[in-house]
Amino acid sequence: MTNPLVTLFDVVFQKAKLIQNNKHNITGIILSGGKSLRMGENKSFIKVNGVPIIHRIYNLFKELFQEIIIVTNQKELFSAFDAKFYSDLLPDKGVLGGLYTGIFFSTFPHSFCVACDMPFIKISVIQYLIRNIEDYDVIVPRTRDGLQPLHAIYSKKCLDPIKIIIEQGNYKIIDFYNMVKVKIVKEDDFYNLDPLRESFINVNTPEELYLIKRDKTQTNFSG
Repeated sequence: MTNPLVTLFDVVFQKAKLIQNNKHNITGIILSGGKSLRMGENKSFIKVNGVPIIHRIYNLFKELFQEIIIVTNQKELFSAFDAKFYSDLLPDKGVLGGLYTGIFFSTFPHSFCVACDMPFIKISVIQYLIRNIEDYDVIVPRTRDGLQPLHAIYSKKCLDPIKIIIEQGNYKIIDFYNMVKVKIVKEDDFYNLDPLRESFINVNTPEELYLIKRDKTQTNFSG
């Protein structure tokens, strides 16, 4: 006679294995090392529609990636997350230092990197970027607002170029792009996946947060 508990265990195990197999061999990096001076609080935990931004990003990453890294100098705030935590290897070098840290510690050749203040990133857009990896070191979207380096994929080959420009006193992410192989993904290519370009909305000030909440409330009401 079949043991129902064993059968149930097998079903759960196979389902978990299937989910794991559907994840990409890519590291998801969340940069949360900023001081959030303009917000007056840690931006990772600001709630949009009742959900902290960090939870939105983390839950999406859990569906997509085999590994999640959170770069932060406040590890104690993130103890509830099943992720790896690292402080900046190159302190006080801004977001570029955080990017370097995440890529350095990532297990896989490529990593998708996002800022902790982007509440509306979308699986479909990220998967589109992943499909464009090929042999590129950077896969970055370009919208009508310009390149989106904090919603992009980076390879391990970016480490040395990043360190070089940091040593030169340059902390702008896109300034190392000319030292690696870059694939620019045009907005027209992924427009149907995110016609409102919500993936690239970030929250830097209380005023921006107010506008986002107002717009979302109006959208929900009108819908």
